[in-house]
Amino acid sequence: MLMEAITQLLDVINGVQLFVRREDLLHPVISGNKYRKLKYTLAQIILDKRSSMLTFGGAHSNHILAAAYAANQNQLRAIGVIRGDELIDRSKWGPTLQRAHDFGMHFEFVSRTDYRNLKNDFNYWRQRFPEVAIVPEGGTSALAVKGCSEILSDKDECYDYVVCAVGTGGTLAGLSNARLRRPKILGVPVIKGDFLTEDIRKFAVNSNWELLNGYEFGGYGKITTALIAFMNTFYQKYQVPLDPVYTGKAMFAIDEKITQNYFPKGSKVLFIHTGGLQGILAMNTYLSQKNQTLIDGYV
Repeated sequence: MLMEAITQLLDVINGVQLFVRREDLLHPVISGNKYRKLKYTLAQIILDKRSSMLTFGGAHSNHILAAAYAANQNQLRAIGVIRGDELIDRSKWGPTLQRAHDFGMHFEFVSRTDYRNLKNDFNYWRQRFPEVAIVPEGGTSALAVKGCSEILSDKDECYDYVVCAVGTGGTLAGLSNARLRRPKILGVPVIKGDFLTEDIRKFAVNSNWELLNGYEFGGYGKITTALIAFMNTFYQKYQVPLDPVYTGKAMFAIDEKITQNYFPKGSKVLFIHTGGLQGILAMNTYLSQKNQTLIDGYV
């Protein structure tokens, strides 16, 4: 059930026009960049006549849920290599793992150390599961980047800047590869580390992109009261929900950069909402246990 990714003008702030492209509305389960990343990957798996796919992620991974659903819809067996062997105890599952399991995904739980060592050791997994097609963590591959390049089209030459959150870098590389002449592509990393630039260069054929660092809020999956307050104020004002891992941090960066006059007056800035809203439920469960303010916008 594919929907249209509508684009709307959110506001004009300090003379800057801020637009949002609602990629999160593409599909009720495989929303945003996960749909884009899986589009050609799944087509290739089916063309290769593979019966199953294996991929990697954490307990609240948007990619794991999207892969489980996509495999289910295409009559493929899904295997998820999940970070954290404590999750062998099913009582510790959150809503993401439960939903992925309901879609039929089989889990391989590994320790965090083994996960780091094995998530890129495809030969190890092929020996264990010879029949599988292996999809990298986060779904990023050349085929995924091809899918993400379709987020933009020639009509988007009207924008001066296009901004997205950056996890593994596949979406940013895809936006860059859309080969538009005008907009500068800006990525907001949600992971600490200097490795992202090289990862993006593996797939991005253009040099029309840049990273806006310093908005990790402590690291991947970390959140602060200031970020929650910003996200809730944003939702109350615009009725556009943001997730705490990706889009909340990216929009915080855009808002701050507008305030700092990073974007020249008269600029048109397009924010790509890459989905991930299912992560709000898990974060709110955690916040409620700490008696902290919950995140608005989850339906």
